[in-house]
Amino acid sequence: MKLLFKQRLFSWFDSYDVYDSDGNTYYTVEGKMAWGHKLHILDPNGIHIGTVKQVMLTFMPKFELYVNDSYIGCISKEFTFFKPKYNIDCNGWHVEGDIFEWDYTINSQNETIAVVSKELFKLTDTYTIEVSKENSLIALMMVLAIDAEKCSRN
Repeated sequence: MKLLFKQRLFSWFDSYDVYDSDGNTYYTVEGKMAWGHKLHILDPNGIHIGTVKQVMLTFMPKFELYVNDSYIGCISKEFTFFKPKYNIDCNGWHVEGDIFEWDYTINSQNETIAVVSKELFKLTDTYTIEVSKENSLIALMMVLAIDAEKCSRN
């Protein structure tokens, strides 16, 4: 399935809409007031189903992932000089991408879980995510964490 992940143009906090290939809202992401990034993911009915929460006071950026209120893992940036690298403690997945971080994949040991591409020349951050339905929520949380980390650097 293909998801279009688009940041809202006018919002006080990080807010995103995620659409399926037919243009229907698949997820909504609402930024919450917190120290660091805290993103709540809602299903099309407005029910909270996940959270991406930045852990503060760490040497490198780190984000915890929650499905409903259950901790499922974390993603943290590793110290490197040139190519950004992330350590994922969730499902045995890892991220591979280019130096600009605009296109990357989320992989397990044996398969590609998601292919993420940034659409250039848009007013707001816009990504496409090719992912299976069953992996879409966790893959979206990882994309949100990576995007939040990149925003924190700028």
